[in-house]
Amino acid sequence: MSGAAVNWRGIAAIYRFELHRFGRTFWTSLMTPVITTSLYFIVFGSAIGSRMAEIDGIPYGAFIVPGLIMLSMLQESIFNASFGIYMPKWTGTIYEILSAPLSPLETVIAYVGAAASKSMIVGLVIFATAHLFVDVEVLHPLMMLAFMAVIAISFCLFGFILGIWAQSFEQLQFVPLLVIMPMTFLGGAFYTITMLPDPWRTITLFNPVIYLISGFRWTFFGQGDVAIGISLSVIAAMLLACTGMVIWVFRTGYRLKK
Repeated sequence: MSGAAVNWRGIAAIYRFELHRFGRTFWTSLMTPVITTSLYFIVFGSAIGSRMAEIDGIPYGAFIVPGLIMLSMLQESIFNASFGIYMPKWTGTIYEILSAPLSPLETVIAYVGAAASKSMIVGLVIFATAHLFVDVEVLHPLMMLAFMAVIAISFCLFGFILGIWAQSFEQLQFVPLLVIMPMTFLGGAFYTITMLPDPWRTITLFNPVIYLISGFRWTFFGQGDVAIGISLSVIAAMLLACTGMVIWVFRTGYRLKK
């Protein structure tokens, strides 16, 4: 690679390899969120929805769709990105990647781009599955896709950092299962925070996931738990923080060259 030219061939090679790994388990990877989404609609949409007809004028079945999409996308983004970079570390092939004619930026674009693509596919599959159970109209479809892309990239960057930090498969699963999943369930995925009494309503505002789900729900219905400007600010801050952390990792070689 000469000058400031981008090694698109190298980026494409890693990107295709990661998508090929996804393709080997394509149906399993897609059927899992479809079945899970269907179960959520049976339990939450039917059992609970029959007792809670509407929230802020929105049918409960439609209300939980953005939360279901976010719940799966956050998990998929972190898992795909962390596993994608952890496996080269585990097998020792990370040194081949580091010695290849790829800049840190190009390496991140390839791995994060592939993981974000998988996450977007899963999110869109869940969105399509939701239409089998409820009628969902999207008020701002382009904003919805933009939100999905930015959130997928942000959490794929976070997953990339997690994959570099983790030194075992147990550590790789610790954060998604014991941190991200509870934060998602407590982030308004299946309810609005206005339903919570104080001080829990105030405490919930310290959960960053509430801003992601609220902003994403705004793209569907034009309303959310917090103002859309605040949601966009939080997402931008998360994206910048994860980008800065990735830059630091490559500059210091943290757990890459050991």
